[in-house]
Amino acid sequence: MRERIGRTLTAAAAVAAALVVSGCSGSQDAAPRVAGDDGSGGGAPQDDAAIKQSWVSCMHAQGQTQVLIDKEGNISVPATGTGSAPVGGYDAATKACDEKNPGIHQVQEKNAKKFVDMARAFVACGRKNGYPDMPDPDPKDGILVFTNESFDAAKWDAIQPACGKLPMPGYRIGQ
Repeated sequence: MRERIGRTLTAAAAVAAALVVSGCSGSQDAAPRVAGDDGSGGGAPQDDAAIKQSWVSCMHAQGQTQVLIDKEGNISVPATGTGSAPVGGYDAATKACDEKNPGIHQVQEKNAKKFVDMARAFVACGRKNGYPDMPDPDPKDGILVFTNESFDAAKWDAIQPACGKLPMPGYRIGQ
């Protein structure tokens, strides 16, 4: 009997210790929630692909169906002046979806260097193959920014056979 009581006390002590330990790891020190996190702490952190897909789905729900994600997980938005540019409310939709998917900021920051390097390679190819005044990509995000006067559709089309095999950077026209 004494042995059984000792085991019961030991088991109770173990349960109490587990409760104390779990109580000390409360939500104050928890990592920020990301898209799809229900806040229970029971799931693993989402990967970049899930965060991107959640953000794009949010944009579609906001009416921004021109925002696309390709099979490699790259998000694209058609440039202004292309006929399929963002519809009204794009900035408000972006703000709302950024708030609903806070992990998108870390994904964008992590991928920024990759996008800048890819854009620089595309620009070097373009300059070498007939578009010598193509602008440098933005060093923060790799986006090419053309003024209405600096964008030359004929030069752009002419470089595509040589440079179209490279990942195409994001670009804006007229902003």
